[in-house]
Amino acid sequence: MNQKLFYSLLFTAVGILLFIPFLGGVRLFDWDEINFAECSREMVVLGDYVRVHIDFKPFYEKPPFFFWCQSLMMNIFGTNEFAARLPNAICGIISLVYLYNLGAKLHGHRFGLIWALTYLGSVTPHLYFRSGIIDPFFNLFIFIGLVNLIFASWKREGTASSTLIPRSVWGYLFVGGFILGMGINTKGPVAYLIVCLTLGVYWVLSRFRWFITPVQFLFYSVSATLISVAWYGLETFLQGPIFITEFIKYNFRLFSTPDAGHSGFLGYHFVILLVGCFPASIFALRAFAPLMIERNYQREFRKWMLILFWVVLILFSIVQSKIVHYSSMCYFPLTYMATLTLTQLEANKIRFNNWFRAGLIGIGGVYVLATIGLPILAHRMDLVKSFADQDAFTQANLDAKINWTGWEVIPGVWLFIVLTLSLIWFSQRQTERAIVALFGGMAVFITLTLWFFIGRIEGISQDAAMRFFEKAQGQDVYVKSYGYRSYGPFFYTQKPAVTNPKYYDENWLLRGKIDKDVWFIKKNVETHTVLDSLPDIQKTGEENGFVFYLRRHQP
Repeated sequence: MNQKLFYSLLFTAVGILLFIPFLGGVRLFDWDEINFAECSREMVVLGDYVRVHIDFKPFYEKPPFFFWCQSLMMNIFGTNEFAARLPNAICGIISLVYLYNLGAKLHGHRFGLIWALTYLGSVTPHLYFRSGIIDPFFNLFIFIGLVNLIFASWKREGTASSTLIPRSVWGYLFVGGFILGMGINTKGPVAYLIVCLTLGVYWVLSRFRWFITPVQFLFYSVSATLISVAWYGLETFLQGPIFITEFIKYNFRLFSTPDAGHSGFLGYHFVILLVGCFPASIFALRAFAPLMIERNYQREFRKWMLILFWVVLILFSIVQSKIVHYSSMCYFPLTYMATLTLTQLEANKIRFNNWFRAGLIGIGGVYVLATIGLPILAHRMDLVKSFADQDAFTQANLDAKINWTGWEVIPGVWLFIVLTLSLIWFSQRQTERAIVALFGGMAVFITLTLWFFIGRIEGISQDAAMRFFEKAQGQDVYVKSYGYRSYGPFFYTQKPAVTNPKYYDENWLLRGKIDKDVWFIKKNVETHTVLDSLPDIQKTGEENGFVFYLRRHQP
């Protein structure tokens, strides 16, 4: 069997084994996971796969590609968490295979193996493939689109041989543009913006050398619009320009204000990448310094990856809304840089020094302490509550009855062993063994942590609310969150299509002549609200910071 085919199948099997089992083992998380799954569920309910809806009203914040993927899975596997997360698991498998083959093409078989393993064994890149958010597909489409444009420029300038890049310039431009267009259909034109900014910076740093001609760039751009215009054009033809105008307003709000309270300091994304992309981030830092790289096209690709990394990091550091996954496009260049360092460690071109040790021990130690300390602290919840935020909602969350058995320390103990062995083998220059132990061990650690912790975290943060919503399934009632935003009242009630437009009027639900019972839920941050003052609204319960109310329909 061909070597590349064998290892492609191997990474496919590893991806299936790690990403797919237990995808539906815990509920989706409010907001993003439930928001996106609900958009997809409403596609299925309405039978409308052209327009995106939330709460059965047009939703202007995202294009439909990811929702098409989720709704396809829901049609096959049912409306559940497994179907909502399966598209990203598939994306993860595709990503591992692509990184292996790209790395093998650029630097050889060993590099491809390490790059895929580095991505698999870093915390947030791995986690995203087991989630129900949009970004994994979005990032992959941007990256493939950019890589094909890089290959087109190499073909034009003769930077690499025809054996390495066998297609024509126009072939690479068309494929790259078309796949970038898929990214535009996934999360919007910011995909095109990221590529254009990367090209612009490269052009300036190359002293305004025309690595592709204006005509070729125009062809690339037209290729990107082919698939994107197919939907944006159809939406505009059917509904007018409202999606485009509202989408622009939404993105401007994200850029200019900390939307929905997602604020942060200027270095927010640097910290997120350093800690979240552990352990790849520790090795990537060394690759920002000069390295001995033999071939010109390899040096060029490193330059492209550095530019892509800084473009994304700076762009989303400027954006006022700070959300973890905004900088996730950095995962591809960051893991590439880490792989450069790791292969140079293998070749003894650089040494495993105290900076590497400090990084692995420092950040790895945080993960070890967290995963060992949390189960211990869970038995001293009085102590935890004294250090936690003192607002009523957080304190009530921590009152959730969670079964902590003590076995939850296993991931932390496992990681301690992995880090210890890796540090010993790196120090003894058994680098190949150390790399497999570290990144393979981290992939297992992430899986163990999800098994032992994610359900308990969900139990503390939202379980009471979601059980309240689930009780409404199959009942002819309205369910409304009051004073806070949640998508749980839509997805976890399996809400049918709205037939009475008065439902959207909160005042009607509170005071009007309703046509069926209304269930309200609020957080306990306010002790006296309209829900507590209206005589025909009854408080029915309270649990873990959520307060439940009922207004009965009077015939």
